[in-house]
Amino acid sequence: MARAPRTTTPQTTAQRLDTIVKSARKIMRKDKGLNGDLDRLPVLTWVMFLKFLDDLERVHADEAELAGAPFHAAIEAPYRWRDWAADKEGITGPDLLTFITAEEATRPDGSTGPGLFAYLRSLRGTNGGRDRRDVIATVFRGVQNRMESGYLLRDVINLIHGIHFDSSEEMHTLGRLYETLLREMRDVAGDSGEFYTPRAVVRFMVERIDPKIGETVLDPACGTGGFLTESYAHMAAQANSVEKRRQLQAGSLLGGEAKPLPYLLAQMNLLLHGLEAPDIDPGNALRFRLTEIGERERVDVILSNPPFGGEEEAGILGNFPADRRTSETALLFLQLIMRRLKRKGKGRAAVVVPHGVLFGDGVAARIKADLLEQFNLHTVVRLPEGVFAPYTDIASNLLFFDTTGPTSDIWFWEQPAPEGRKKYSKTAPLQSADLADLTAWWDVRGEDPRAWKVSAPALIERDEAGVVRAVNLDQKNPNTKVVDDHRTPAQIVAAALEKEAEVLAILKELRGLVAERDAA
Repeated sequence: MARAPRTTTPQTTAQRLDTIVKSARKIMRKDKGLNGDLDRLPVLTWVMFLKFLDDLERVHADEAELAGAPFHAAIEAPYRWRDWAADKEGITGPDLLTFITAEEATRPDGSTGPGLFAYLRSLRGTNGGRDRRDVIATVFRGVQNRMESGYLLRDVINLIHGIHFDSSEEMHTLGRLYETLLREMRDVAGDSGEFYTPRAVVRFMVERIDPKIGETVLDPACGTGGFLTESYAHMAAQANSVEKRRQLQAGSLLGGEAKPLPYLLAQMNLLLHGLEAPDIDPGNALRFRLTEIGERERVDVILSNPPFGGEEEAGILGNFPADRRTSETALLFLQLIMRRLKRKGKGRAAVVVPHGVLFGDGVAARIKADLLEQFNLHTVVRLPEGVFAPYTDIASNLLFFDTTGPTSDIWFWEQPAPEGRKKYSKTAPLQSADLADLTAWWDVRGEDPRAWKVSAPALIERDEAGVVRAVNLDQKNPNTKVVDDHRTPAQIVAAALEKEAEVLAILKELRGLVAERDAA
Protein backbone atom coordinates (compact mmCIF):
# COMPACT_ATOMS: atom_id res chain seq x y z
CA MET A 1 0.00 0.00 0.00
CA ALA A 2 1.04 3.64 -0.36
CA ARG A 3 3.42 4.87 2.36
CA ALA A 4 3.05 7.98 4.48
CA PRO A 5 4.92 11.02 3.15
CA ARG A 6 8.17 12.04 4.82
CA THR A 7 8.35 15.43 6.46
CA THR A 8 11.70 17.22 6.02
CA THR A 9 12.79 20.71 5.12
CA PRO A 10 14.72 21.42 1.89
CA GLN A 11 17.75 22.44 3.92
CA THR A 12 17.87 19.28 6.01
CA THR A 13 17.27 17.17 2.88
CA ALA A 14 20.19 18.79 1.08
CA GLN A 15 22.46 18.39 4.10
CA ARG A 16 21.53 14.75 4.60
CA LEU A 17 22.01 13.82 0.94
CA ASP A 18 25.30 15.71 0.77
CA THR A 19 26.49 13.81 3.85
CA ILE A 20 25.47 10.46 2.33
CA VAL A 21 27.32 11.12 -0.93
CA LYS A 22 30.43 12.49 0.80
CA SER A 23 30.51 9.50 3.16
CA ALA A 24 30.17 7.06 0.26
CA ARG A 25 33.03 8.74 -1.62
CA LYS A 26 35.17 8.64 1.53
CA ILE A 27 34.57 4.90 1.90
CA MET A 28 35.42 4.25 -1.75
CA ARG A 29 38.76 6.06 -1.36
CA LYS A 30 39.82 3.12 0.84
CA ASP A 31 39.24 0.57 -1.94
CA LYS A 32 42.38 -0.45 -3.84
CA GLY A 33 40.46 -1.11 -7.04
CA LEU A 34 39.39 2.52 -7.47
CA ASN A 35 41.75 5.21 -8.72
CA GLY A 36 40.15 8.63 -8.38
CA ASP A 37 36.70 9.99 -9.13
CA LEU A 38 36.74 8.57 -12.66
CA ASP A 39 36.42 5.13 -11.00
CA ARG A 40 34.41 6.12 -7.93
CA LEU A 41 31.55 7.99 -9.63
CA PRO A 42 30.51 5.08 -11.91
CA VAL A 43 30.28 2.75 -8.88
CA LEU A 44 28.23 5.30 -6.98
CA THR A 45 26.04 5.70 -10.07
CA TRP A 46 25.18 2.06 -10.66
CA VAL A 47 24.44 1.53 -6.96
CA MET A 48 22.12 4.59 -6.94
CA PHE A 49 20.61 3.40 -10.23
CA LEU A 50 19.49 0.10 -8.68
CA LYS A 51 18.08 1.77 -5.55
CA PHE A 52 16.25 4.26 -7.78
CA LEU A 53 14.71 1.45 -9.84
CA ASP A 54 13.43 -0.36 -6.76
CA ASP A 55 11.85 2.81 -5.33
CA LEU A 56 10.27 3.53 -8.72
CA GLU A 57 8.89 -0.01 -8.96
CA ARG A 58 7.34 0.33 -5.51
CA VAL A 59 5.60 3.57 -6.55
CA HIS A 60 4.23 1.98 -9.73
CA ALA A 61 3.09 -1.11 -7.82
CA ASP A 62 1.19 1.10 -5.36
CA GLU A 63 -0.41 3.02 -8.24
CA ALA A 64 -1.44 -0.20 -9.98
CA GLU A 65 -2.98 -1.56 -6.76
CA LEU A 66 -5.00 1.61 -6.24
CA ALA A 67 -6.20 1.45 -9.84
CA GLY A 68 -6.97 -2.25 -9.64
CA ALA A 69 -4.61 -2.91 -12.54
CA PRO A 70 -1.94 -5.60 -12.91
CA PHE A 71 1.67 -4.64 -12.29
CA HIS A 72 4.62 -6.23 -14.09
CA ALA A 73 7.97 -5.61 -12.42
CA ALA A 74 10.99 -4.86 -14.56
CA ILE A 75 13.29 -6.65 -12.09
CA GLU A 76 12.10 -9.85 -10.44
CA ALA A 77 13.08 -11.42 -7.10
CA PRO A 78 15.73 -12.14 -5.90
CA TYR A 79 17.43 -9.38 -7.91
CA ARG A 80 15.45 -6.43 -6.61
CA TRP A 81 17.27 -4.02 -4.31
CA ARG A 82 14.93 -4.99 -1.45
CA ASP A 83 15.99 -8.67 -1.86
CA TRP A 84 19.78 -8.33 -1.59
CA ALA A 85 20.70 -4.77 -0.57
CA ALA A 86 18.12 -3.48 1.91
CA ASP A 87 19.26 -5.60 4.87
CA LYS A 88 22.23 -3.75 6.39
CA GLU A 89 23.49 -7.06 7.83
CA GLY A 90 22.91 -8.92 4.57
CA ILE A 91 25.23 -10.45 2.01
CA THR A 92 28.69 -8.88 2.15
CA GLY A 93 32.41 -9.46 1.52
CA PRO A 94 33.45 -11.94 -1.19
CA ASP A 95 29.92 -13.38 -1.35
CA LEU A 96 28.55 -9.95 -2.31
CA LEU A 97 31.17 -9.48 -5.02
CA THR A 98 30.47 -12.93 -6.44
CA PHE A 99 26.71 -12.38 -6.47
CA ILE A 100 27.15 -9.08 -8.31
CA THR A 101 29.80 -9.99 -10.90
CA ALA A 102 29.77 -13.76 -11.49
CA GLU A 103 27.92 -15.33 -14.41
CA GLU A 104 26.56 -18.00 -12.01
CA ALA A 105 26.31 -17.40 -8.28
CA THR A 106 24.54 -18.33 -5.07
CA ARG A 107 21.75 -15.80 -4.72
CA PRO A 108 20.55 -14.24 -1.44
CA ASP A 109 17.62 -16.68 -1.29
CA GLY A 110 20.07 -19.62 -1.35
CA SER A 111 19.30 -20.71 -4.90
CA THR A 112 21.81 -20.79 -7.74
CA GLY A 113 21.41 -18.70 -10.87
CA PRO A 114 22.85 -15.84 -12.88
CA GLY A 115 24.75 -13.19 -10.97
CA LEU A 116 23.16 -9.75 -10.61
CA PHE A 117 24.89 -8.05 -13.55
CA ALA A 118 24.42 -11.12 -15.78
CA TYR A 119 20.69 -11.10 -14.98
CA LEU A 120 20.30 -7.37 -15.59
CA ARG A 121 22.11 -7.60 -18.95
CA SER A 122 19.72 -10.36 -20.03
CA LEU A 123 16.53 -8.33 -19.53
CA ARG A 124 14.35 -7.73 -22.58
CA GLY A 125 11.20 -5.70 -23.09
CA THR A 126 7.99 -7.71 -23.24
CA ASN A 127 5.67 -5.42 -25.18
CA GLY A 128 7.47 -5.47 -28.52
CA GLY A 129 8.81 -1.96 -27.97
CA ARG A 130 11.26 -0.17 -25.74
CA ASP A 131 10.54 -0.29 -22.01
CA ARG A 132 12.46 -0.03 -18.75
CA ARG A 133 13.92 -3.55 -19.10
CA ASP A 134 15.69 -2.54 -22.31
CA VAL A 135 17.12 0.56 -20.60
CA ILE A 136 18.42 -1.53 -17.68
CA ALA A 137 19.99 -4.14 -19.96
CA THR A 138 21.74 -1.55 -22.12
CA VAL A 139 23.08 0.33 -19.09
CA PHE A 140 24.58 -2.75 -17.48
CA ARG A 141 26.23 -4.02 -20.63
CA GLY A 142 28.68 -1.15 -20.11
CA VAL A 143 29.00 -1.42 -16.30
CA GLN A 144 31.81 -3.07 -14.38
CA ASN A 145 32.27 -3.25 -10.64
CA ARG A 146 35.82 -2.08 -9.90
CA MET A 147 35.59 -2.29 -6.11
CA GLU A 148 37.79 -5.06 -4.72
CA SER A 149 36.39 -5.10 -1.19
CA GLY A 150 32.90 -6.48 -0.77
CA TYR A 151 32.86 -5.15 2.78
CA LEU A 152 33.48 -1.56 1.65
CA LEU A 153 30.90 -2.04 -1.10
CA ARG A 154 28.36 -3.15 1.52
CA ASP A 155 29.10 0.05 3.49
CA VAL A 156 28.40 2.11 0.35
CA ILE A 157 25.17 0.19 -0.33
CA ASN A 158 24.00 0.78 3.24
CA LEU A 159 24.53 4.52 2.84
CA ILE A 160 22.70 4.69 -0.52
CA HIS A 161 19.79 2.78 1.03
CA GLY A 162 19.13 5.96 3.01
CA ILE A 163 18.23 7.87 -0.18
CA HIS A 164 14.49 7.95 -0.93
CA PHE A 165 14.07 8.16 -4.68
CA ASP A 166 10.29 8.07 -4.30
CA SER A 167 10.44 11.56 -2.78
CA SER A 168 10.21 14.34 -5.37
CA GLU A 169 12.05 16.69 -3.02
CA GLU A 170 14.97 14.29 -2.60
CA MET A 171 15.06 13.61 -6.34
CA HIS A 172 15.23 17.33 -7.12
CA THR A 173 17.97 17.92 -4.54
CA LEU A 174 19.96 14.87 -5.59
CA GLY A 175 19.68 15.90 -9.25
CA ARG A 176 21.51 19.14 -8.47
CA LEU A 177 24.05 17.34 -6.32
CA TYR A 178 24.69 14.77 -9.04
CA GLU A 179 25.39 17.48 -11.62
CA THR A 180 28.01 18.86 -9.24
CA LEU A 181 29.62 15.41 -9.10
CA LEU A 182 29.63 15.21 -12.90
CA ARG A 183 31.30 18.60 -13.15
CA GLU A 184 33.96 17.59 -10.62
CA MET A 185 34.66 14.36 -12.49
CA ARG A 186 35.06 16.13 -15.82
CA ASP A 187 37.32 18.76 -14.28
CA VAL A 188 39.77 16.14 -12.97
CA ALA A 189 39.54 13.90 -16.03
CA GLY A 190 41.82 15.98 -18.25
CA ASP A 191 41.95 14.82 -21.85
CA SER A 192 39.93 11.69 -21.06
CA GLY A 193 37.00 13.65 -19.65
CA GLU A 194 33.79 14.48 -21.43
CA PHE A 195 33.56 18.01 -22.84
CA TYR A 196 31.47 20.01 -20.39
CA THR A 197 29.16 22.70 -21.75
CA PRO A 198 28.72 25.43 -19.11
CA ARG A 199 25.23 25.42 -17.62
CA ALA A 200 24.74 29.10 -18.54
CA VAL A 201 25.35 28.29 -22.22
CA VAL A 202 23.10 25.20 -22.12
CA ARG A 203 20.26 27.12 -20.49
CA PHE A 204 20.56 30.03 -22.92
CA MET A 205 20.43 27.69 -25.94
CA VAL A 206 17.43 25.77 -24.59
CA GLU A 207 15.51 28.93 -23.74
CA ARG A 208 16.10 30.45 -27.19
CA ILE A 209 15.07 27.26 -28.99
CA ASP A 210 12.08 26.86 -26.60
CA PRO A 211 11.09 23.18 -27.03
CA LYS A 212 7.38 22.55 -26.53
CA ILE A 213 5.35 19.65 -25.17
CA GLY A 214 4.56 17.41 -28.14
CA GLU A 215 7.90 18.09 -29.85
CA THR A 216 10.86 15.73 -29.93
CA VAL A 217 14.27 16.95 -28.76
CA LEU A 218 17.51 15.23 -29.82
CA ASP A 219 21.14 15.50 -28.76
CA PRO A 220 23.08 13.04 -30.94
CA ALA A 221 26.25 13.44 -28.83
CA CYS A 222 24.70 13.93 -25.41
CA GLY A 223 27.65 13.13 -23.13
CA THR A 224 26.27 13.12 -19.60
CA GLY A 225 22.96 14.62 -20.70
CA GLY A 226 23.21 18.35 -19.96
CA PHE A 227 21.11 19.55 -22.92
CA LEU A 228 18.52 16.82 -22.37
CA THR A 229 18.09 17.47 -18.65
CA GLU A 230 17.75 21.21 -19.24
CA SER A 231 15.23 20.56 -22.04
CA TYR A 232 13.29 18.23 -19.77
CA ALA A 233 13.10 20.90 -17.06
CA HIS A 234 12.04 23.51 -19.63
CA MET A 235 9.25 21.29 -20.97
CA ALA A 236 8.20 20.00 -17.54
CA ALA A 237 7.20 23.56 -16.64
CA GLN A 238 4.62 23.34 -19.46
CA ALA A 239 3.23 19.95 -18.35
CA ASN A 240 0.12 21.21 -16.54
CA SER A 241 -2.07 18.18 -17.24
CA VAL A 242 -1.88 14.40 -16.98
CA GLU A 243 -1.83 14.08 -20.77
CA LYS A 244 1.03 16.56 -21.16
CA ARG A 245 3.04 14.79 -18.45
CA ARG A 246 2.47 11.52 -20.29
CA GLN A 247 3.62 13.11 -23.55
CA LEU A 248 6.77 14.41 -21.89
CA GLN A 249 7.66 10.95 -20.56
CA ALA A 250 6.91 9.16 -23.85
CA GLY A 251 9.57 9.81 -26.46
CA SER A 252 10.02 13.57 -26.07
CA LEU A 253 13.78 13.34 -25.45
CA LEU A 254 16.28 11.35 -27.49
CA GLY A 255 20.02 11.10 -27.11
CA GLY A 256 23.05 9.31 -28.46
CA GLU A 257 26.25 8.47 -26.59
CA ALA A 258 28.71 5.84 -27.76
CA LYS A 259 31.03 5.76 -24.71
CA PRO A 260 29.88 3.43 -21.89
CA LEU A 261 30.77 5.71 -18.96
CA PRO A 262 29.00 8.89 -20.08
CA TYR A 263 26.13 6.70 -21.31
CA LEU A 264 25.64 5.40 -17.76
CA LEU A 265 26.04 8.88 -16.27
CA ALA A 266 23.51 10.36 -18.73
CA GLN A 267 20.96 7.71 -17.78
CA MET A 268 21.34 8.49 -14.10
CA ASN A 269 21.30 12.24 -14.72
CA LEU A 270 18.01 12.03 -16.62
CA LEU A 271 16.45 9.64 -14.11
CA LEU A 272 17.29 12.00 -11.25
CA HIS A 273 15.71 14.89 -13.15
CA GLY A 274 12.45 12.96 -13.55
CA LEU A 275 12.58 11.10 -16.88
CA GLU A 276 11.57 7.55 -16.03
CA ALA A 277 12.88 5.69 -19.10
CA PRO A 278 15.61 7.68 -20.88
CA ASP A 279 15.93 6.88 -24.58
CA ILE A 280 19.68 7.10 -25.18
CA ASP A 281 21.17 5.27 -28.16
CA PRO A 282 24.45 3.60 -27.08
CA GLY A 283 25.86 3.56 -30.62
CA ASN A 284 27.76 6.10 -32.72
CA ALA A 285 25.18 8.55 -34.08
CA LEU A 286 27.24 8.81 -37.30
CA ARG A 287 26.91 5.11 -38.13
CA PHE A 288 23.88 5.57 -40.41
CA ARG A 289 24.14 6.48 -44.09
CA LEU A 290 23.15 10.11 -44.38
CA THR A 291 21.02 9.67 -47.49
CA GLU A 292 18.95 6.94 -45.80
CA ILE A 293 17.77 9.18 -42.96
CA GLY A 294 14.19 10.02 -43.84
CA GLU A 295 11.24 11.87 -42.35
CA ARG A 296 10.59 9.15 -39.74
CA GLU A 297 14.01 9.75 -38.18
CA ARG A 298 13.66 13.52 -38.12
CA VAL A 299 12.94 15.56 -35.01
CA ASP A 300 11.62 19.01 -34.14
CA VAL A 301 14.56 20.26 -32.08
CA ILE A 302 18.27 19.48 -31.90
CA LEU A 303 20.54 20.90 -29.19
CA SER A 304 24.12 19.70 -29.11
CA ASN A 305 27.79 20.33 -28.45
CA PRO A 306 29.24 17.61 -30.69
CA PRO A 307 32.85 16.44 -30.35
CA PHE A 308 35.46 18.10 -32.53
CA GLY A 309 39.04 17.47 -33.56
CA GLY A 310 38.72 13.67 -33.49
CA GLU A 311 38.85 11.20 -36.33
CA GLU A 312 36.28 8.65 -37.46
CA GLU A 313 37.01 5.30 -39.06
CA ALA A 314 36.65 4.82 -42.81
CA GLY A 315 33.35 2.99 -42.40
CA ILE A 316 31.81 6.04 -40.75
CA LEU A 317 33.13 8.43 -43.41
CA GLY A 318 31.57 6.19 -46.04
CA ASN A 319 28.14 7.21 -44.73
CA PHE A 320 28.66 10.73 -46.08
CA PRO A 321 28.72 12.00 -49.68
CA ALA A 322 32.19 11.74 -51.20
CA ASP A 323 32.60 15.51 -51.47
CA ARG A 324 31.39 16.06 -47.87
CA ARG A 325 33.78 13.68 -46.08
CA THR A 326 36.13 15.20 -43.55
CA SER A 327 38.22 14.26 -40.55
CA GLU A 328 36.62 17.04 -38.49
CA THR A 329 33.91 15.36 -36.42
CA ALA A 330 32.16 18.69 -35.76
CA LEU A 331 31.45 19.00 -39.49
CA LEU A 332 30.22 15.40 -39.69
CA PHE A 333 27.82 16.02 -36.82
CA LEU A 334 26.70 19.30 -38.36
CA GLN A 335 25.68 17.40 -41.51
CA LEU A 336 23.86 14.80 -39.40
CA ILE A 337 22.01 17.51 -37.49
CA MET A 338 20.91 19.21 -40.71
CA ARG A 339 19.68 15.89 -42.06
CA ARG A 340 17.73 14.98 -38.92
CA LEU A 341 15.78 18.24 -38.59
CA LYS A 342 12.13 18.02 -39.62
CA ARG A 343 11.36 19.79 -42.88
CA LYS A 344 7.64 20.13 -42.15
CA GLY A 345 6.75 22.74 -39.57
CA LYS A 346 9.70 24.56 -38.05
CA GLY A 347 12.57 22.28 -37.18
CA ARG A 348 15.20 24.22 -35.29
CA ALA A 349 18.67 23.65 -33.91
CA ALA A 350 21.31 25.23 -31.70
CA VAL A 351 24.81 23.79 -32.05
CA VAL A 352 28.20 24.58 -30.53
CA VAL A 353 31.04 24.58 -33.08
CA PRO A 354 34.76 25.36 -32.76
CA HIS A 355 36.16 28.53 -34.29
CA GLY A 356 37.79 26.72 -37.22
CA VAL A 357 34.44 25.68 -38.66
CA LEU A 358 33.61 29.32 -39.41
CA PHE A 359 36.54 30.04 -41.72
CA GLY A 360 37.45 26.56 -43.02
CA ASP A 361 37.20 26.06 -46.77
CA GLY A 362 37.19 22.98 -49.04
CA VAL A 363 34.75 20.43 -47.59
CA ALA A 364 33.92 22.84 -44.77
CA ALA A 365 32.85 25.48 -47.30
CA ARG A 366 30.54 23.07 -49.12
CA ILE A 367 28.88 22.04 -45.85
CA LYS A 368 28.39 25.67 -44.83
CA ALA A 369 26.94 26.46 -48.26
CA ASP A 370 24.42 23.64 -47.67
CA LEU A 371 23.57 25.21 -44.33
CA LEU A 372 22.98 28.67 -45.82
CA GLU A 373 21.11 27.50 -48.92
CA GLN A 374 18.91 24.82 -47.31
CA PHE A 375 18.38 26.29 -43.84
CA ASN A 376 17.92 29.64 -42.18
CA LEU A 377 21.07 30.35 -40.18
CA HIS A 378 19.60 33.36 -38.42
CA THR A 379 22.07 33.86 -35.56
CA VAL A 380 25.72 33.23 -34.76
CA VAL A 381 26.82 33.94 -31.19
CA ARG A 382 30.59 34.37 -30.97
CA LEU A 383 31.83 33.29 -27.55
CA PRO A 384 35.12 34.60 -26.17
CA GLU A 385 38.11 32.56 -25.04
CA GLY A 386 37.91 30.60 -21.81
CA VAL A 387 34.19 29.77 -21.88
CA PHE A 388 35.05 26.07 -22.13
CA ALA A 389 38.01 26.15 -19.73
CA PRO A 390 39.70 23.99 -18.56
CA TYR A 391 39.11 21.78 -21.62
CA THR A 392 40.15 24.31 -24.25
CA ASP A 393 40.74 28.02 -24.63
CA ILE A 394 39.84 27.95 -28.33
CA ALA A 395 37.02 30.39 -29.07
CA SER A 396 33.73 28.75 -30.00
CA ASN A 397 30.45 29.74 -31.55
CA LEU A 398 26.75 28.98 -31.20
CA LEU A 399 24.88 28.40 -34.47
CA PHE A 400 21.09 28.87 -34.41
CA PHE A 401 19.22 27.72 -37.50
CA ASP A 402 15.84 26.39 -38.59
CA THR A 403 14.13 24.86 -41.61
CA THR A 404 12.50 28.08 -42.85
CA GLY A 405 15.55 28.74 -45.11
CA PRO A 406 17.33 29.61 -47.27
CA THR A 407 19.30 32.14 -45.23
CA SER A 408 18.83 35.77 -46.18
CA ASP A 409 20.66 37.62 -43.41
CA ILE A 410 22.75 36.38 -40.50
CA TRP A 411 22.82 38.27 -37.25
CA PHE A 412 26.11 38.06 -35.34
CA TRP A 413 26.53 38.78 -31.67
CA GLU A 414 29.99 39.07 -30.16
CA GLN A 415 29.91 38.14 -26.50
CA PRO A 416 32.54 40.32 -24.79
CA ALA A 417 35.21 39.08 -22.43
CA PRO A 418 34.36 39.48 -18.73
CA GLU A 419 34.78 43.00 -17.43
CA GLY A 420 38.23 43.60 -16.00
CA ARG A 421 39.62 40.26 -17.24
CA LYS A 422 41.05 38.91 -20.49
CA LYS A 423 38.90 35.80 -20.58
CA TYR A 424 36.69 33.43 -18.66
CA SER A 425 38.31 30.58 -16.73
CA LYS A 426 37.53 27.46 -14.73
CA THR A 427 37.62 29.45 -11.47
CA ALA A 428 35.67 32.41 -12.92
CA PRO A 429 33.30 30.85 -15.48
CA LEU A 430 30.62 32.37 -17.67
CA GLN A 431 27.41 32.96 -15.70
CA SER A 432 23.83 33.42 -16.90
CA ALA A 433 24.00 37.07 -15.83
CA ASP A 434 26.80 37.58 -18.37
CA LEU A 435 24.30 36.71 -21.13
CA ALA A 436 21.59 39.11 -19.92
CA ASP A 437 22.32 41.72 -22.61
CA LEU A 438 22.30 39.08 -25.33
CA THR A 439 18.99 37.73 -24.01
CA ALA A 440 17.46 41.23 -24.01
CA TRP A 441 18.72 41.89 -27.56
CA TRP A 442 17.55 38.54 -28.97
CA ASP A 443 13.92 39.36 -29.72
CA VAL A 444 14.32 43.01 -30.74
CA ARG A 445 17.55 42.72 -32.79
CA GLY A 446 18.16 46.45 -32.41
CA GLU A 447 21.34 48.41 -32.85
CA ASP A 448 24.09 47.38 -30.46
CA PRO A 449 27.89 47.68 -30.61
CA ARG A 450 28.10 43.93 -30.06
CA ALA A 451 25.68 43.01 -32.90
CA TRP A 452 25.76 43.29 -36.68
CA LYS A 453 23.98 41.81 -39.71
CA VAL A 454 25.55 40.21 -42.80
CA SER A 455 23.98 39.19 -46.12
CA ALA A 456 24.31 35.41 -46.35
CA PRO A 457 24.33 34.93 -50.18
CA ALA A 458 27.31 37.30 -50.44
CA LEU A 459 29.36 34.97 -48.22
CA ILE A 460 29.26 32.07 -50.70
CA GLU A 461 32.18 32.29 -53.15
CA ARG A 462 32.15 30.09 -56.26
CA ASP A 463 34.65 29.44 -59.04
CA GLU A 464 33.87 29.89 -62.73
CA ALA A 465 32.27 26.44 -62.87
CA GLY A 466 29.91 27.35 -60.04
CA VAL A 467 31.64 25.10 -57.49
CA VAL A 468 31.68 26.43 -53.94
CA ARG A 469 35.18 27.67 -53.15
CA ALA A 470 34.78 29.43 -49.81
CA VAL A 471 32.16 30.39 -47.25
CA ASN A 472 33.60 32.60 -44.55
CA LEU A 473 31.39 32.87 -41.46
CA ASP A 474 34.30 34.33 -39.52
CA GLN A 475 32.87 37.81 -39.79
CA LYS A 476 34.52 40.53 -37.72
CA ASN A 477 32.52 43.03 -35.72
CA PRO A 478 32.45 46.26 -37.77
CA ASN A 479 31.61 48.22 -34.63
CA THR A 480 34.89 47.39 -32.92
CA LYS A 481 37.16 50.41 -32.58
CA VAL A 482 40.95 50.22 -32.67
CA VAL A 483 42.42 51.40 -29.36
CA ASP A 484 45.94 52.32 -28.39
CA ASP A 485 47.99 49.56 -26.78
CA HIS A 486 49.29 50.82 -23.43
CA ARG A 487 50.88 47.54 -22.33
CA THR A 488 54.55 47.26 -21.43
CA PRO A 489 56.89 45.43 -23.87
CA ALA A 490 57.09 42.48 -21.46
CA GLN A 491 53.28 42.20 -21.35
CA ILE A 492 53.06 42.35 -25.14
CA VAL A 493 55.65 39.56 -25.52
CA ALA A 494 53.88 37.36 -22.96
CA ALA A 495 50.53 37.87 -24.70
CA ALA A 496 52.08 37.06 -28.08
CA LEU A 497 53.51 33.78 -26.77
CA GLU A 498 50.14 32.82 -25.31
CA LYS A 499 48.39 33.66 -28.56
CA GLU A 500 50.91 31.61 -30.57
CA ALA A 501 50.15 28.55 -28.43
CA GLU A 502 46.45 29.02 -29.13
CA VAL A 503 47.12 29.42 -32.85
CA LEU A 504 49.07 26.14 -32.87
CA ALA A 505 46.05 24.41 -31.29
CA ILE A 506 43.78 25.82 -34.00
CA LEU A 507 46.24 24.76 -36.73
CA LYS A 508 46.14 21.18 -35.45
CA GLU A 509 42.36 21.34 -35.63
CA LEU A 510 42.52 22.60 -39.22
CA ARG A 511 45.16 20.18 -40.47
CA GLY A 512 42.54 17.73 -41.67
CA LEU A 513 40.53 20.50 -43.36
CA VAL A 514 43.56 21.74 -45.26
CA ALA A 515 44.32 18.22 -46.49
CA GLU A 516 40.74 17.88 -47.72
CA ARG A 517 40.97 21.18 -49.61
CA ASP A 518 44.25 20.27 -51.30
CA ALA A 519 42.84 16.92 -52.35
CA ALA A 520 39.81 18.67 -53.85
